[in-house]
Amino acid sequence: MPIINRVAEFHSEMTEWRQDFHRHPELGFEEFRTSGIVADKLREFGCDEVVTGIAKTGVVGVIHGRNGKSGRAIGLRADMDALPIEEANGLPHASTIPGKMHACGHDGHTTMLLGAAKYLAETRNFDGTVYVIFQPAEENLAGGGVMVEEGLFDRFPVDRVFGLHNWPGAPAGTFVWREGPVMAAVANLEVTITGKGAHGALPFQGNDPIVIAAAIVQALQSVVARNLDASDAGVITIGHINGGHTYNVIPETVTMLGTARWFLPEVGDLLEEKFKALVTGIAASFGATATAEFKRAYPATVNEAESTQLALKAALAVGGEQRVMHMAKPTMGAEDFSFMLNARPGAYLMLGGGKTDQDPGVHHPLYDFNDDILPVGASYWVTLAEQLLPRG
Repeated sequence: MPIINRVAEFHSEMTEWRQDFHRHPELGFEEFRTSGIVADKLREFGCDEVVTGIAKTGVVGVIHGRNGKSGRAIGLRADMDALPIEEANGLPHASTIPGKMHACGHDGHTTMLLGAAKYLAETRNFDGTVYVIFQPAEENLAGGGVMVEEGLFDRFPVDRVFGLHNWPGAPAGTFVWREGPVMAAVANLEVTITGKGAHGALPFQGNDPIVIAAAIVQALQSVVARNLDASDAGVITIGHINGGHTYNVIPETVTMLGTARWFLPEVGDLLEEKFKALVTGIAASFGATATAEFKRAYPATVNEAESTQLALKAALAVGGEQRVMHMAKPTMGAEDFSFMLNARPGAYLMLGGGKTDQDPGVHHPLYDFNDDILPVGASYWVTLAEQLLPRG
């Protein structure tokens, strides 16, 4: 594939950066070491301006083209945070921080954008301004939303903004794209059921919240199956149930945690309505009480049509037709780049990182970013910038 020659020269250097980030993972809004290194490197590369402290640990580098400021500008975004997962792969560059690891490849995302920034600051073969956006706290904490709320695009006015995520399920160096919804909206579900505790041998003296929880979990499976049009998409999953402490005691309360996901706003509204009605109604039918919280976290990630075609053109230039694939269906995963896409037109592509068919996926303790694709991602960023901001 036509990786930019000068970017290819950075490959070993980028690998060192990526593996260093991997050894020192930091969770959301705690990326002090990571963001410090990013800011130092951007200054070293000669960026015209480096701004820190946006959304606590976010960094933005400003790179003007050789022909001065045409008024055109784009944003390129990478996320920096790690996950609270114990790494289990035993690699030489494995995490040195117990209970934390880069299990989603954000170390690679940061590195690819740094490689692109180095090239763009060195060559400046474009007309306009490129803002390289290093975002904190993508995992569950909506750092992208915080950056937007703190005036990211007021301070750095972009015409379009773009994101790129590694995708172990696709062959290394391939690009995966689609217009419209690409990732789902998400809400966090919290339920507390309050019954009446009793001895396990005398259940008639209590009101068992565990039995009520079981009825609720069963009933929630009907929300999507019997309320949504089959052509729409939605998910309700209960992932955590906590109640009781021993064999023979019926507890007073049970708590449950879960997730809901959807693409269409009206589907999200329906899921919320049915979730709350079933939880509270079933508890009441047993003579108990329940609270049902539907906490919307991220909106759907929706690729704007024109921006997607622009991103596709850059992907084709780097990968060629044989290595660019259409994503037939969006994924139910969620992504806080959605907040940026709600504020500015843009697109979010996937970069294949799979070495074999058996590679562990992201959020797995055996996952590791594929360093072979670092120059591919960096070349994509550079190509996109030079195509969207041509000189002359």
